[in-house]
Amino acid sequence: MTKTASTQTAPQTVTDELRRWIITQAEAGCRPEDVVAAMVKSGWDEGVALAAMETTLRARLDEVAASREPVPPAVPVPEPNLDGAPPFLSVGGHRVEVLATMHNPRVVVFGGLLSGAECDGLIELARPRLARSETVDNATGGSEVNAARTSDGMFFERGEAPLILRIEQRIAELVLWPLDHGEGLQILRYRPGAEYRPHNDYFDPKHPGTAAVLQRGGQRVGTLVMYLNTPEAGGATTFPDVGLEVAPVKGNAVFFSYERPHAVTRTLHGGAPVLAGEKWVATKWLREGVFT
Repeated sequence: MTKTASTQTAPQTVTDELRRWIITQAEAGCRPEDVVAAMVKSGWDEGVALAAMETTLRARLDEVAASREPVPPAVPVPEPNLDGAPPFLSVGGHRVEVLATMHNPRVVVFGGLLSGAECDGLIELARPRLARSETVDNATGGSEVNAARTSDGMFFERGEAPLILRIEQRIAELVLWPLDHGEGLQILRYRPGAEYRPHNDYFDPKHPGTAAVLQRGGQRVGTLVMYLNTPEAGGATTFPDVGLEVAPVKGNAVFFSYERPHAVTRTLHGGAPVLAGEKWVATKWLREGVFT
């Protein structure tokens, strides 16, 4: 064993750190029963420990299998103009700070993308229309409620209100991608304990429902997550493959692109559980072509 898992208190949350620890033990040759025993000794419920072990190792096996598959060719992706490493960008007269960048995966953290009034306005427009969030059904290309996503949400039509259109125009100018290549804004509310487990935003070519989804604008090639409030605790956007966590700060945003629908892009990401308060986000997905 390289180390023991830290003691948790009820309710016990399986964190990205714990998943990485489990993978480290497995790849070091530790027996699964020994890893579970170490977790139980550190205060974990045995059932939680077993479930964490099973889901983590299954996901790791899927990741390894994906890495051995042929890698699809790269396609053009959205990309903000960061030549000269500017500390901020002026987008339609709006100042957007460049807080952090990463090249592999391609991640950019923006400060002040939205004003406080714009954040509040999006929340109030969305609140009456919230429903349990759904994800794409990989078998049919439709949508379904998924236990991995425990939030409430809704979609705006592209440009359906002046506030929506103004924000969409700002995003298009910021990442140099046509406005009509974007899906409608999605608004999500995460209550305490709610999360979105690590996933990829591109549509997996192996799934039977992907062909139907791609008819509406091709593959997803970029994501922009905008934080509409600052929760009291928790709720970071996580990138498990690279150990990156982006704090949810009102008005800020995290952008990432993926030039091919494959794990090699290292854009696996998730929404960590909200520990106190609520988290509101607006998400903009960008497609290869015109989204209809």
